[in-house]
Amino acid sequence: MSKANQQSEDLSASQTITLTRLNASGHIDQLQRQYSLLSICSTSVTIDCAWVAMGGSIVVGLSNGGPPGIIWELLVACIYYCFIAASIAELASSIPSAGGVYHWASVTAGRYGRVVGFFTGFINFYGWIFALSSIVFIPSNVFVDMYALFHQGTYTRQTWHVYLAFVLINVSCLLVVIFRNRWLPLIQRLGSVAVIGGGVATVVILAALPRHHASAASVFTTWDNQTGWPSGVAFLTGMLNGAYTIGTPDAITHIAEELPNPKRDLPKAIAAQMVIGTLTSFAFAIVIMFAITDLDAVLNTGTSFPLAEIYRQATGNTAATFILLFIIILAQVGCLLGTYTVAGRCWWALARDNATPFSGFFSEVSVDLSCPIRSTVFCFILCLGFGAIQLGSSTAFSDLVGSFVILTTTSYLLAIFPHLLSRLSAAGPNIGEGPFWMGPICGPVINTLAVSLILLTNTVYCFPYFLPVDEASEMNYNSAILAGLGVLTVLWWFVHGRERYSGPIVPHTKETI
Repeated sequence: MSKANQQSEDLSASQTITLTRLNASGHIDQLQRQYSLLSICSTSVTIDCAWVAMGGSIVVGLSNGGPPGIIWELLVACIYYCFIAASIAELASSIPSAGGVYHWASVTAGRYGRVVGFFTGFINFYGWIFALSSIVFIPSNVFVDMYALFHQGTYTRQTWHVYLAFVLINVSCLLVVIFRNRWLPLIQRLGSVAVIGGGVATVVILAALPRHHASAASVFTTWDNQTGWPSGVAFLTGMLNGAYTIGTPDAITHIAEELPNPKRDLPKAIAAQMVIGTLTSFAFAIVIMFAITDLDAVLNTGTSFPLAEIYRQATGNTAATFILLFIIILAQVGCLLGTYTVAGRCWWALARDNATPFSGFFSEVSVDLSCPIRSTVFCFILCLGFGAIQLGSSTAFSDLVGSFVILTTTSYLLAIFPHLLSRLSAAGPNIGEGPFWMGPICGPVINTLAVSLILLTNTVYCFPYFLPVDEASEMNYNSAILAGLGVLTVLWWFVHGRERYSGPIVPHTKETI
């Protein structure tokens, strides 16, 4: 045999091994491992897009203490999410699976893993669908506000205008995620520049342009609680805005099977998200609070997105306001595409383990496009449906925000709590140690703090936003949504899961990838 033929056979054998190698989730790789460390860190930053998320949901928290409430509630939320993020990073470093918390809960819960993982996976997926729906509303509102800036006096804003923009943005994202999936790492790297650079530019502009600033006392200390709750409760419920801002630490774990070195890179990317998200959102919160000169006008804009009014007050200039809103659009590109990717991977991971309806259909992957097309289209359809809720309810955005936070953190709880119990048991943890492991002392302490804080905050996030509650539209429907989705999942468990769902494949925790 010639040397050339021998080399050709060796290469063919190597390719065969690569194509049939089981990854950490126990499945054969079907998606291209195209995300470098820089790309996945960029993706974590863009999906979080913290300062935009904070500004987009600011109306959720302004009544809970005014400007001081926004700032200090945000900071506390960022701190407690650090414990959650560290716990997630530890699990991701051990089992880097596209299923994320679904897969971890199936393993950490031991003999109860099949049922715990089933419910964890669906709850996490529900959270990400609500996240996608709420996030798309931000640029939808921005586009309408940008149009309105130059048509004042002749344009009357209608809810269906926002929904039309919502539909067009969803269609654009779907097409890019499916047909230009291989561009996503580059788009995310550019997007991180827009998020960080745009955030810095916005902070500088808002700090420099206003002729008049709010006083330091009104920004940092003058508490204005308009909720009807005692101040302590108002502070806790107001942290929902901060939780929405920083609350995506599991996002990139669902892209684990598209990284060459996920065990080492995922914890670094989660850390990048937490650090950059905290710094940018905190700085942005401070400058916009100083820029507000008429808080009542912000609270009574008639929309769920008051940043256009804040920018107008800060700059006093239509062109400057337009530029600042355009920066938000640029920063949101990576966020929208990344969130679409995450939601599609969540459903696909459940489908390939036969957890979903029509699992054979939804588990199909286009290897050429490196995308689970059917699962991604399914998420697109659901997003359009949930977005339509905004047409009939002025509180829909707040409900989507709250539901996203409660659903995702509940799924984190179902993975972290059994992990905590197993690591405290005589037998030790049910998962192997990854490159990022918090050890026998720090690990249980951080896991305990994460579990305790999730239980506390999820309880208060279900409280009504205001007291007294005079109308059904003033209710907080987060608990009803959680309960309703829980009942739906229970029904599906008895119809399908109990007999036909066997759980995810046992993870290959010794794999280097």
